[in-house]
Amino acid sequence: MKFTKVHGLGNDFIILNGFDEEEYIPSKLYRELAVKLCDRHFGIGADGMMLVLPSARADIRMRIINSDGSEAEMCGNGIRCFARYVYEKGIVRKETMTIETLAGILVPRMILDEAGRVVAVEVDMGEPILEKSEIPMVGEGSAINESIQIEEQTFAVTAVSMGNPHCVIFVEDGENFPVAFWGPRIEKSAYFPRKTNVEFVQIVNESEVIMRVWERGAAVTLACGTGACATTVACVLNEKTNRAITVHLDGGDLRVRWDSDSNHLFMTGPAEVVFEGNFVLEAMLHE
Repeated sequence: MKFTKVHGLGNDFIILNGFDEEEYIPSKLYRELAVKLCDRHFGIGADGMMLVLPSARADIRMRIINSDGSEAEMCGNGIRCFARYVYEKGIVRKETMTIETLAGILVPRMILDEAGRVVAVEVDMGEPILEKSEIPMVGEGSAINESIQIEEQTFAVTAVSMGNPHCVIFVEDGENFPVAFWGPRIEKSAYFPRKTNVEFVQIVNESEVIMRVWERGAAVTLACGTGACATTVACVLNEKTNRAITVHLDGGDLRVRWDSDSNHLFMTGPAEVVFEGNFVLEAMLHE
């Protein structure tokens, strides 16, 4: 079977083309295959596996399975890579396309240079969700600078859904904060019935922040596009930044704008192809 390895700011994925009959995989095997392919020692290595599938509602459909076998509703870095892949492969030859995800239909736009090459992708990420019941988070109303207790530590959190749940926490020193310690404890806490992504954010100035992320189902990653959007919302709601900011992640920078007229978030960043190759499906699933 053929695969393509891609990354958005170091948040990396394996793309499989579900349109190719020779590469058809029963959906019941997606989770098992994702765990094995994403293993960085015994597989290809990635934060997740993405499948290119037909859609009755949009130009194309994206499914993303995390490295632990759980399915994600959406992924900001992933959808940029996915959009570039289907554009350059000629599957969807539109500079602006619609992609069906479990978080709804999103609209990426290719940013091309003078030679027609993709240099970045902008994605209309839609509107943020703030109601706890829709994130989901226990309780009623919204959580903006709300205190939660995790073991002996109290955190002030802002909860946002971008089609997937996020818990944003402002810290003094983002680069040295123990993300790997507190991330899984907050992710799996009783406050979040379907678990949550966790962003630890340091304010640099009104136009820049440093963000580190613990991703639900994937642990610490180098970048998270939906997390950068959730962070932008949290920064504005807590009156810490402008509505358009640069988010500095471990893997590089994303530009995010929360439009005041449409209430939509627009995320712009790179999407890179790393390499292409083949693997033996039978050996991967039955070893």
